[in-house]
Amino acid sequence: MNSSAESPTTVTEIGVAMFTVADQDAALAFYTEKLGFEVRSDVSFGEGGAMRWLEVAPPGSKARLALNPPMNSTPGGGGIGIETADLKSEHQRLSAIGDVDVDAEVMSMPGTPSMFSLRDPDGNHIWVVETA
Repeated sequence: MNSSAESPTTVTEIGVAMFTVADQDAALAFYTEKLGFEVRSDVSFGEGGAMRWLEVAPPGSKARLALNPPMNSTPGGGGIGIETADLKSEHQRLSAIGDVDVDAEVMSMPGTPSMFSLRDPDGNHIWVVETA
């Protein structure tokens, strides 16, 4: 086993998180219309353009979220954290939209940032975390 001092990583960012979704168009609508994310990439590839690479992200974010069809498994079950400086306002906004599975209350515990969770239509968890 090599120590990190012997072979340091060249990785500098988490660029793309990936969720498995049942329907890329439905997931695209959820993330753009409900959460306010923007499309970063939407391209066909593979033989005859049979596959699709779809990425979304909050406006201004360097990190992106890829929405992928299942590969030998069922969709859902993943989780990511996104950040906001105004957690209460974001919770109120998402709760008021309707048709978004969002926690009823913001969770606050000593030693952790305040946060709440919501689920996309495929059951992937999105934790909205308050930044300092």
